[in-house]
Amino acid sequence: MTEVASTPAPERGFTWSGRALGITRRSPTFAIGLIIVGIFAFVAIFADVISPFGPIETFPHQVLLPPSAAFWFGSDGNGMDMFSRVMHGARFGFGIAVPSAIIMLVIGVPLGLVAGYKGGMVDEIVLRSMDVLRSFPSIVLALAVVAATGQSLVNVVLVIGFLDAPIFTRLVRSEVLALRSSGFVDSAVASGNPTWRILFVHLLPNAIRGSTAMIAVRMAWAVRISATLAFIGVGIQAPTPEWGAMIRQGAEFIISGEWWVALFPGVALVGIVLGFNLLGDGLQDLLDPRRKATGK
Repeated sequence: MTEVASTPAPERGFTWSGRALGITRRSPTFAIGLIIVGIFAFVAIFADVISPFGPIETFPHQVLLPPSAAFWFGSDGNGMDMFSRVMHGARFGFGIAVPSAIIMLVIGVPLGLVAGYKGGMVDEIVLRSMDVLRSFPSIVLALAVVAATGQSLVNVVLVIGFLDAPIFTRLVRSEVLALRSSGFVDSAVASGNPTWRILFVHLLPNAIRGSTAMIAVRMAWAVRISATLAFIGVGIQAPTPEWGAMIRQGAEFIISGEWWVALFPGVALVGIVLGFNLLGDGLQDLLDPRRKATGK
């Protein structure tokens, strides 16, 4: 009797499409947010190619024209092409969100690590300092600081990053408090590791999870607060193609019927804020082990 050799089933290899499909199934919110943010990132990178005109190029005889084949989003009160300005505004959106998030992390994460690990008086000093900073309404404090230091992109980024750092300090501190008595920390201490190595090599990778999910949400806040500052006349000023400043300029023309000057930058602002928020919520779904366990 002849034996038939069984053919082993081929192993399923790793594919990027399969990985992407798996992430989409686990968190559709993350996938939608990533697509929205990716579209805005593409626009920001290739704004010069996509835009038919320069962001501050003026056409004195083409003022306040409605959307048409020549000006897809119409023209503003200075005769500038709204489509080109909205496209270039994406650069300022990311130019504010990304550096602000980096500043938040650079300031907030180390403070949270030290406060959570050291405890005692160090913890109290750090927390009370963060409480004082967060006791002021963010928009009011940002308004005062930017008005005092100057209306520039760098100042807006620095102020936003500094104001949001306490959020990451508290997130990281709470994680470190739960981890500092773990076995791997005791082993690191017993092995003679210096404090900086325990903090940044052993604790940080395990304590950064909550902050990772929060980054995108705070980037959305950074874009929104910068647009608010520009809208009330304190942040980045025209003719810089910043969405908040464009909405402020367009608000003057809504009553007379030129709705497009404020509408299109407003839609862009809502879109990028929505994308960052969805991305942050989706990251929380993917990184939260309790949601993984329950399949939610």
